[in-house]
Amino acid sequence: MVNGQFVMREEEYGQIIQVIGRLIREANAKSIFLVDKSGQLVAECGELKNIDTAGLASLTAGNFAASGGLAKLLGEKEFPVHFHQGERDNLHMSLVGDRTILVVVFDERSSLGLVKLRVKKANDELASILEKLKKKDGAGGADTPFADITDEDIDNLFND
Repeated sequence: MVNGQFVMREEEYGQIIQVIGRLIREANAKSIFLVDKSGQLVAECGELKNIDTAGLASLTAGNFAASGGLAKLLGEKEFPVHFHQGERDNLHMSLVGDRTILVVVFDERSSLGLVKLRVKKANDELASILEKLKKKDGAGGADTPFADITDEDIDNLFND
């Protein structure tokens, strides 16, 4: 991560999509979202019709921020797992590493127990992918898309 934001390549994105796609099947979920704590949607998979994904990402981040305040009031660091039960759909949200939130939307075709079981494995896999990404980006920016741009390239661009 550079400057608090993801610099993700196609390889890492493909790995993330593979993990959340498998999680949809194994947990019998409707859709899955990976959201940055800043409210940015990182990845999505599944039934997305009629879902405002940008709104979902933003509200998910806000939900975790608000519960972080509640956790501090109770002497906890944070609440890493949230569950919301609705009439038709349910949300299981869990922190992945220190920067992202995994959101699983499921209905009566699945159960909370199955989702929790499958999320644990997927969470570990996603954390590993994101940690490798963080290390790549933290290596002085040497592996970023901008690493090979020189000052001369910038001067040439603006000196038409």
